[in-house]
Amino acid sequence: MPKHIDYYASLISPWTYLGSARIEALAARHGATVTIWPVDFGQVFPASGGLPLPKRAPQRQAYRMMELKRWRAHLGVPINLQPKFFPANEQPAARSVIAVRETGDGAKAIALAHAVLRGVWEEEKDISDPQTLAGIIAGIGLDPAKIAAAAESPEIMARREADTKRAIDRGVFGAPSYVIDGEIFWGQDRLDFVDRKLGS
Repeated sequence: MPKHIDYYASLISPWTYLGSARIEALAARHGATVTIWPVDFGQVFPASGGLPLPKRAPQRQAYRMMELKRWRAHLGVPINLQPKFFPANEQPAARSVIAVRETGDGAKAIALAHAVLRGVWEEEKDISDPQTLAGIIAGIGLDPAKIAAAAESPEIMARREADTKRAIDRGVFGAPSYVIDGEIFWGQDRLDFVDRKLGS
């Protein structure tokens, strides 16, 4: 029976971006289904002992930059290590992804999330700007006005809160995280293990 991946993502995480194409390819190769959960890591970090980037020690911030350079070279993925619009408010984009997901179109929700990540890390886009976000939504063939209206609804706002609480309850603490059969794989550098799990 095909496996299912719960994909916990931050839409401003370079690590989520670096793993985005590969998680799609792995799921397709193994015939796995995927649900994306763009949860609020601003709540996840305090609950799990993590720190947002600006509050991390200088040594950790310096090492993060070295690792990004290594992974960029290793994967050949175009990524601007210091994008113009980072950090950005990802809430409108995250709620937009949830709004698409809740229509039942999981593939489009993932496509939108990955287009947002490309916008931040490759295309120098300000995803917090409503017009920019509308352009990203239109770019994957969706109606920006319709998605924006749904994203601002109390139901979608409550859904993100509930999704975030569930992530914390499941033990998720960083992005990206891939959960398969209750087993957490944290980080795009764990995708080889995701591959093995999907093939088991």
